[in-house]
Amino acid sequence: MERRQLEYFVAVVEHGGFSAAARALHVAQPSLSRSIGNLEHELGVGLFHRAGRTAVLSAAGESLADRARLVLRDLDALRAAARALGEGIAGRVEVAATSSSGIEPVTSVVAELRERHPGVTVSTTSALSAAEVVAMVRDGRCEAGVCGSAERPAGRGLVAHHLRDEELLLVVPPGTLSGAGPSVRREVLHGMRFVVPAPATAVRALFDRLSGSVGGMTVAAEVGDRGMVLPMVLRGIGAGLMPDGWADLARRAGAGVYHFDPPELLPQWLVHRAGGMTAAARAFVDTTLASAR
Repeated sequence: MERRQLEYFVAVVEHGGFSAAARALHVAQPSLSRSIGNLEHELGVGLFHRAGRTAVLSAAGESLADRARLVLRDLDALRAAARALGEGIAGRVEVAATSSSGIEPVTSVVAELRERHPGVTVSTTSALSAAEVVAMVRDGRCEAGVCGSAERPAGRGLVAHHLRDEELLLVVPPGTLSGAGPSVRREVLHGMRFVVPAPATAVRALFDRLSGSVGGMTVAAEVGDRGMVLPMVLRGIGAGLMPDGWADLARRAGAGVYHFDPPELLPQWLVHRAGGMTAAARAFVDTTLASAR
């Protein structure tokens, strides 16, 4: 079994077919197909059901896809560790992050890494929820993840570190709460219209909880991309609930930003695999944990 065979197999899975994978890898499709065929012969199982130009994962293929990703990660970690012995830390680390975590702490960590380890490149992948972050790390699509979650993220072979408690804030169109202090009681939400993210996010869970306890809160718009919440708030469509990483941007844009009294807090977590990591991933993890102290 060769590394190239596993790379080809994972590429077909991620790109949805042999033709797309060949284009992404810049190889001839017959060469890719032949390599996959040799891998199937060596493993003794068919990885795909082929029908014309389409290829669908077999049961064996579904079982082995995540393992193949993890094997490739481990090989990258071994290679990076050897390189770091002589050249210093370098390489690429793929990090899954929810939108607020992508602002902080990921932005600060990237800035710190640029100073400490200029050879490390951080590639971030956006996730809608903590569950999606955990799935990306567990399946080997990313080496590390940062997310907010009321519960400690868990999964087989995963480690979760508590970073801090981010605060969830009320953000309203300009002039909506003129004369209010920096903090508001939850009762002020009664009668407000809100721009909310899709279900299964921590912010949506907060909205649903407050709506149930305060009452009179309605949904003006529901968005899949949480980056749309602030522009809609600024246009007066409704209020929003946002993690504190968005506070400075919201204030500079002219929105009213208020703390809750008492505050609404959401634990923020760093997640990674318990096994070996590439040197770049280890640098990211160590820098993230250091910034949280």
